[in-house]
Amino acid sequence: MNDVRKIARITRGQPAVDGAGVHLVRVIGYHDTDDYDPFLMLDAFDSNNPDDYTKGFPWHPHRGIETITYLIRGDIEHGDSLGNQGSILDGDCQWMTAGSGIIHQEMPQASPRMLGAQLWLNLPAKDKMTRPAYGDIKADDIPVVEADGSRVHVLAGDYHGQAGAFTGRYIPATYLDVELYAGQSWSFNSDPANTLFIYIFSGQAIFDADHESGSAETRVDEKQAVLFGRGDVFRVKAADQDLRFILLSARPLDEPIAWGGPIVMNTRAELDLAFKELSQKTFIKQHDPD
Repeated sequence: MNDVRKIARITRGQPAVDGAGVHLVRVIGYHDTDDYDPFLMLDAFDSNNPDDYTKGFPWHPHRGIETITYLIRGDIEHGDSLGNQGSILDGDCQWMTAGSGIIHQEMPQASPRMLGAQLWLNLPAKDKMTRPAYGDIKADDIPVVEADGSRVHVLAGDYHGQAGAFTGRYIPATYLDVELYAGQSWSFNSDPANTLFIYIFSGQAIFDADHESGSAETRVDEKQAVLFGRGDVFRVKAADQDLRFILLSARPLDEPIAWGGPIVMNTRAELDLAFKELSQKTFIKQHDPD
């Protein structure tokens, strides 16, 4: 097929304060679900000031989603109702399946730099109430493929025959962290039916423009998300500085969404039930052993 994906939408995130007072950039969220399906939300953070983030995200619930926290730099201590606790450090990733319900906290610690992103990935209707689970992905376990002026960290999915460190059980999403040196080009083949977007941490990306635009290229600066239309080839070039971005791709669910705070279900009734169970302290479910 070899149809190059064209830019469908460029989204500049909005500064936001979440948790107990964490300053971040809300890149995509509630109003973007149709375009970015099955990706619900992306929060990015990049700060050298611990006052921006050390108040953290105290104990809070989730249901119906997976949260994926990836740190390029930093330290986040975490704990949850499954009894897990630990730290997400430089290059680590936490892939948490909230499923039927989990209560957790994430408390960033003072670091020279806090750089990374948290992604919310929707769960299919049939798996909303699945058993909660916790994926601990250490930096040393994430394969890195180096070739043609690029370094690609394969968190999930497949790149040039290299399987990622994690495989999504419910949505087999691709998650790549791409470092591309100045002036170099890079491409990625994907299922044309998949949603595909990138978020640029640093540098400037150059893309082929549509013929209708009248220009030869489109340049997109850092701290923006770029959503692409259908096609089986994604192509990008770094401008005159090194470029770093994450690439996310997965098959859309095309299911209704009922979203209330940290809980995402398919109907308003399911959402109301979740909050009723929180108030009645029946939110956390018991599951039969595997």
